[in-house]
Amino acid sequence: MHTTSHRKRIGIITGSGPEAGIDLWSKLLQASRELQGKAFRGDLDAPAVTVHSEPSLGLSMELDRNDEPVWNCLRDTAIAIASRVDYYAIACNTLNVYQPRLDALGLPARFVSFADVAADFLKENGIDKVALLGARPVIEFGEWSHYRRLAEHVEVELPRGASAERLHQLIYDVKALGGGAPQLRPQFHALLSELEAPAVLLACTELPLIPIGGLDVAGKQIIDVTALVARRLAQLANGSEGMASGT
Repeated sequence: MHTTSHRKRIGIITGSGPEAGIDLWSKLLQASRELQGKAFRGDLDAPAVTVHSEPSLGLSMELDRNDEPVWNCLRDTAIAIASRVDYYAIACNTLNVYQPRLDALGLPARFVSFADVAADFLKENGIDKVALLGARPVIEFGEWSHYRRLAEHVEVELPRGASAERLHQLIYDVKALGGGAPQLRPQFHALLSELEAPAVLLACTELPLIPIGGLDVAGKQIIDVTALVARRLAQLANGSEGMASGT
């Protein structure tokens, strides 16, 4: 007999972009299957997930110019989803900068932060230097970057100048064309090849949509933050609260 009474409900806010939410959901399901092992027998052992997709959240790519409409949309979406779930995440690294404002709402669901999960991974694995790839608001490392706190713990390499602009455009192209568009893979490889750090954080939910299997990335460790968050959510869904430090 199956029982789901002990499991926690998970929420995913998406729309920037919608495929990123699908990717997080898919990786959450896979992580849950791996964590349960032989105990996972199919549908009834899958996590309970609520997904709320809002296209207006795509304005986050230029967040400094769109703070008010983005926050209003995100706030309303978080309030709506928090009534249905125990934990929720935003499938957009840029939008995680609103963590303090979301926490201040006092919602019944707990927010799971991408940057906190990434920082935990770096600490647990003894990684002290990392390159950060993300949209312009993230890699400018200013007030709109949820990842600027990483500099307190590790050395952070950031794309600059033309590389930063190419990266931002690449993310726009993934949103428009899909990660499987053949011209995107060599562009992504070129950006990875320019980095010196031994580990690279994919701090944009569009970047893991580009298939990099088989690419020679000069021995760099590519860290998919979406996959890290998916595993954290799977742990929480299965009641492993003690494994959720930093959320």
